[in-house]
Amino acid sequence: MRRALLTLVVASCAVSLAACSKKAEPPVPAGIAWVQAAGDAEVDAAFARAKAEGKPVFVYWGAKWCPPCNQLKATLFNRQDFIERSRAFVPVYVDGDQPGAQKLGTRFAVRGYPTTIVFTREGRELTRLPGEVDAAQYNEVLALALAAQRPAKELLAAARTAGQGQGQGLADADWRLLAWYSWETDQQQLVGEHGLPALLRELAKACPASSADAAMRLRLKALAAEGAKGVVADAAAQRPIVTALLADAAQARRHVDVLTGNPKEIVAALAAADSPERAPLVSAYDAALAALQADATLSRADRLTALVARVQIGAKERLPALQAEARELAARFDREISDGYERQAVITTAAWMLEEAGALDDAKALLEANLAKSHSPYYLMSELAVNAKKRGDTAAALDWSAQAFEKSEGAATRLQWGAAYLRALVELAPQDAARIEALAARIIDEAAAQPDAFEARSGRSMQRVGKLLRDWDPLGERAAVLQRLQQRLDAVCAKLPAGGEARGVCEAALKPGAAA
Repeated sequence: MRRALLTLVVASCAVSLAACSKKAEPPVPAGIAWVQAAGDAEVDAAFARAKAEGKPVFVYWGAKWCPPCNQLKATLFNRQDFIERSRAFVPVYVDGDQPGAQKLGTRFAVRGYPTTIVFTREGRELTRLPGEVDAAQYNEVLALALAAQRPAKELLAAARTAGQGQGQGLADADWRLLAWYSWETDQQQLVGEHGLPALLRELAKACPASSADAAMRLRLKALAAEGAKGVVADAAAQRPIVTALLADAAQARRHVDVLTGNPKEIVAALAAADSPERAPLVSAYDAALAALQADATLSRADRLTALVARVQIGAKERLPALQAEARELAARFDREISDGYERQAVITTAAWMLEEAGALDDAKALLEANLAKSHSPYYLMSELAVNAKKRGDTAAALDWSAQAFEKSEGAATRLQWGAAYLRALVELAPQDAARIEALAARIIDEAAAQPDAFEARSGRSMQRVGKLLRDWDPLGERAAVLQRLQQRLDAVCAKLPAGGEARGVCEAALKPGAAA
């Protein structure tokens, strides 16, 4: 990609595919001197510049359509304090849909959009920043990262030593950097795939009393990670600590992202469903969430997420009242939004909120009304497909899936949306072998035209395609179809470098036993 800011032409479409007009919108707000990178050469040049200027490097990995990315654009990248701080580092923007960008995904070990990483001028990773926190907190954590003397990996090793009583003390800033590390986008840089719950608990326990804020966040993160397995062993000791936090408006606001993002898990970790402790805990949690929902200092998306959390932990008898609140809040925010980035983040969150509250028809109406206002309407179309499936409307689910794929833009996105459409066909119309084969062949052909179709996210999309096709034919009744597709794929694989990881992903995609 060119280093100057590009103007992307994006589609803004009404419900009908025929009703479509074009408008231009920049990929990120103006003000930051982004180095836009889609390959190693641009990244290497950025690091060379950083070394020459004595600055760290800030890498943002995202995509035009992704709601959390748009949330960052609407609430962080346009803030004057962030723009001013950006002069202290070399900001690199990697759009995952640019040709070759998925190879950078492999290089940086990034998976989900958005991921933001701070590197030293020499190219060592310092830390990964949490994209789900609000803008003020993000700037706070970014300041910690820019001032850090040691990478998060070294801080973690020192923290674990301190926890064993061997005392290589960390400063409060170090503990806060670990507490606000983006564990969700770690990709096994600091911790193995299944080791996170135990590690978070260990860090929370090792955190000194002088770093109570960091300890609280680590405690909440640990409970969120452990809740899937039920009540934790020390729930009786943890419950009053969390309840006190919920009663403290400032502290709840401080940790809003964890509280709203993991309500079911935290509640499940602290109280069994049929226990006498459950009702008062849920009541305290709901009161805190209601206050966050009403907090005008939070972004609209965060306030909607607070209401989603209330629905997720609420009793069935409260659902009608929460539905009414969801309808009112969605309609109000829809009227108020004027920024396109915010609209992409908020409307998709509002539709999710309505669906969680059981208001499927309202979610459908909201998404349809915003198709012509969205810079990435294909994302809303994919949500409409999911909505239609939940409503039991198979024809509409398939139609919206088809429309979403046809209108999707960008190399990696095309493969991802193609895999989603294939899933819809395999699940909802498995008898339509001709349509399934035609779509799979088209996806393979599109992959053939991309330099990084078997790297990072794109590689996982192609693995997903392969697994869907294998699952579609468990008894070998469609062996001829799969053989034709395998031959088509073999021709693509043969053009990839022998012995490379991408070649291996390609060759394994349709093979039995391949990873999903």
